[in-house]
Amino acid sequence: MPPWKALELDWEVVEARVLAHGVFKVKFADGLEGVVRFAPSAYRGVFAKLRDPAEFNKLYVNDYFVTWPGELDLAPDAMHHFIKESGEWLLQ
Repeated sequence: MPPWKALELDWEVVEARVLAHGVFKVKFADGLEGVVRFAPSAYRGVFAKLRDPAEFNKLYVNDYFVTWPGELDLAPDAMHHFIKESGEWLLQ
């Protein structure tokens, strides 16, 4: 944990890895793990470039967020909520 961080939140992402194009597995600070899937309709707006598998595969964790180059990221609190309820989060 960075020295500036006084409190760890359950929904902070500690690990993420691509399983297939449009699908990745994520692990949170509280140990919860699950899968995030992009439906074809999710590749719009700022996420349109992630249609390209090479771009999608650039996924990494930065400051507890799932991130891609160009400052694209997903809300970890929402991700945690849906994964806790059903084991996965389908982005549409």
